[in-house]
Amino acid sequence: MTTQYLIGELSVWLEQLQSVAASGAEQDVARLRQEVENGGTSGLGPAAARAIALADALCWRSLACGDIAAFSSQADISAQLRLFGVCARLLTDG
Repeated sequence: MTTQYLIGELSVWLEQLQSVAASGAEQDVARLRQEVENGGTSGLGPAAARAIALADALCWRSLACGDIAAFSSQADISAQLRLFGVCARLLTDG
């Protein structure tokens, strides 16, 4: 996979996560997305891990608020982020 593809794909997943983020949290996702788009390949692994951590935090927040629809969307994006990260060898499977 090319560097541009990896950056673009991670950016798209972050954009989707940003669209389902709770108020205030979308800024954190937007910052991470900007870092991904302006950084190099060496930062993609840590950025993917941070994206999953953000998605996890959003899921917990949605559950605490009883927002099952938001939780479902966030959990789906989190799973897709993890799958992308593992397949792109940005994350380990363990």
